[in-house]
Amino acid sequence: MSKTLDLLLDIDLPISVSFGHCHVSLKDILSLKPGDTIDLEIGTHHPVELIVNHSIVAQGQLVVVGENYGVRIEQIITLKERLHTLN
Repeated sequence: MSKTLDLLLDIDLPISVSFGHCHVSLKDILSLKPGDTIDLEIGTHHPVELIVNHSIVAQGQLVVVGENYGVRIEQIITLKERLHTLN
């Protein structure tokens, strides 16, 4: 590999997992307290999205690994689809 590529491979990027969304009024947000729940508009069987540097790069299923959660990657998003999510 080139030295430039070696340098790029060591860059840390933010990764997050999106597994649902909902619309909530500001009034309801301001009234939240510990122990409250927010219902998401998605079922547990729906795929989750793996987001790297604010761009969706893969979809998968949420899994439990010991006492932690993980994502089993099922589909890598194509470059064309990733570019579409930037709009």
